[in-house]
Amino acid sequence: MSTKVEAPVPEPLSLERNGVELTGVSRSFGAITALEGLDLRVRPGEVMAVVGPSGCGKSTLLEIVAGLQEPDAGSARAGAGPSASSAATRRAACAYMPQRDLLLPWRDALGNAALALECQGVARAEARRRAEPLFERFGLADFERSRPAELSGGMRQRVAFLRTLLPGRPVLLLDEPFGALDAITRGSMQEWLAGALLAEPRTVLLVTHDVEEAVFLADRVAIMSARPGRIVATLHVPLPRPRRLTDARLVELRAAALEALA
Repeated sequence: MSTKVEAPVPEPLSLERNGVELTGVSRSFGAITALEGLDLRVRPGEVMAVVGPSGCGKSTLLEIVAGLQEPDAGSARAGAGPSASSAATRRAACAYMPQRDLLLPWRDALGNAALALECQGVARAEARRRAEPLFERFGLADFERSRPAELSGGMRQRVAFLRTLLPGRPVLLLDEPFGALDAITRGSMQEWLAGALLAEPRTVLLVTHDVEEAVFLADRVAIMSARPGRIVATLHVPLPRPRRLTDARLVELRAAALEALA
């Protein structure tokens, strides 16, 4: 199987469909330039993974898409409509899952998952009622009343992902969601996430340091340079879904991604 690596040439997004587009984005913090002239496009309904060396600005990229930061130069769009470049629209379109699960220790799993709905103004009892039917689908049946300290690392991440999905926002931003897990649990969670995204399709921008995770989960993999970060290549992943972590074709794709990173 041949792989295809090409220069990043984002196409304009349709105003009627939810996607992500960064054009000429630069961001500095004092004397440190985190991002410079970065171009990236995520098509509506696509899973895009971003990989790059530590400190290249991957998390900054996500925060800009999420409307938590503004670029110093260039433009960022997320969602749909003529106002998709405004920070308020980006925040409304995006659900952001940070590296840590950030579950509240005094709330049970159901209460943690329902928190996103409560933040939208849904009454607590109603938010819990909406969240509860999803626990079985997400492999969390019988753990609704468990506190975070009683859950495994993988279960905590499932609760955090459920909390991210519940508001129904069209764009998911995932910042190394499995980086803190051991290798065995991480592999299991990667397969679980692939299934969850098949069941709940969204536009997804996934930041990861794990190249194998990127080619397993994504439709395309964007390769970032060292700081100041910019997209230097895009790897297409032409494998049908569902995929298997043991598929030999992933080895070739992983090698192509590592070569682009070198």
